[in-house]
Amino acid sequence: MKPPAIPITDDHIHIDPANGRGIEAAKDFRRSGGTHIFLVAKPSWSLGITPSSGDDYRAVFDATLRVAAMVRETGLVVYPVLGVHPAEMSRLAERMSLEEAAAVMMAGLDLAARYVEEGEAVALKSGRPHYEVAPEVLSASNAVLYHALELGAACNCAVQLHAESGPCADVVEMAGRAGVPLERVVKHFATPDTPLMPSLIARHEEIPALARAGRRFTMESDYMDENARPGAVIGPKSVPRFTHRYLKEGLITEEDAWRIHAATPSRTYGVDIVLP
Repeated sequence: MKPPAIPITDDHIHIDPANGRGIEAAKDFRRSGGTHIFLVAKPSWSLGITPSSGDDYRAVFDATLRVAAMVRETGLVVYPVLGVHPAEMSRLAERMSLEEAAAVMMAGLDLAARYVEEGEAVALKSGRPHYEVAPEVLSASNAVLYHALELGAACNCAVQLHAESGPCADVVEMAGRAGVPLERVVKHFATPDTPLMPSLIARHEEIPALARAGRRFTMESDYMDENARPGAVIGPKSVPRFTHRYLKEGLITEEDAWRIHAATPSRTYGVDIVLP
């Protein structure tokens, strides 16, 4: 049976021609039925960049945009997501105070927001360490996260959060203070108990039940595209393959698939996801 003609969107994927398979990974996604990707900027250290100021992230963002242009040549629709990985806090704090590290990260986010305002990116990336850290590190990281939410409100754009596993329920209050709608605060690698907008790993066992219940969420691979970790987190074919499997087995309907891959990400990111 031929798969139905629907958009297939990966809400969080990396493509890295320098350290991974690059365009071949994007072609795998497209050959498997994928149509749209949210291309997330990689951490600065992946590109050999050691930031000392916010402007040092320009090289990271420009590299992401160059990759986006290359991927578009395969026929995919690409939406860049730019920002500062929360683990940068730990690395920066090895060379400067926590206050200085937070200031550098916030300045990097300010720069990312300018790319959004200029139409070169659609969303910001931020968060807090997903591993255990000292209370003062967590406090500084939450300050950076809150700054990202404020920028999201100012730019009227979504903010993808990389954070610890679990609901991250305290972010609800932060988003309210910042003035950004919860549906625009995307919890990357989410669990279904989050009150934020969940982006679920494509193999998550609760996807069919959540879809049948009408829950709004997106799907992602979190593919890292690093030769040192092939297939991590899951491969670039995963989102289309799991979606088509769920459809074939009757676990989700075509209406569910449209909601997951077109309606929800369109509303969340302020884009118009249609078949190219």
